[in-house]
Amino acid sequence: MERTLDDWITEVKADLGIDLDVDVRGLLDLARVVAHGVARPAAPLTAFLIGYAAAQRGGGAEAVAEAARRTEALAERWAPPGAADRPGEQ
Repeated sequence: MERTLDDWITEVKADLGIDLDVDVRGLLDLARVVAHGVARPAAPLTAFLIGYAAAQRGGGAEAVAEAARRTEALAERWAPPGAADRPGEQ
């Protein structure tokens, strides 16, 4: 049986006791912007910080989405022009 990213997310959520719909595409898009506009190692660290910030604000999908929106805007301001359009560079 081939496992997918969705399978992984479902299993991690179950193991950690998380009941939250995850915007996988949105978070991956954010990670791409951060990785290419700031630095590759910043992507997983930023994802952690977004989760932590959302938890401090009571958690839930809206808290995650708001933290992600704010962080993506910040990453876009950090990035040199066109950086997010050049995958693989950094």
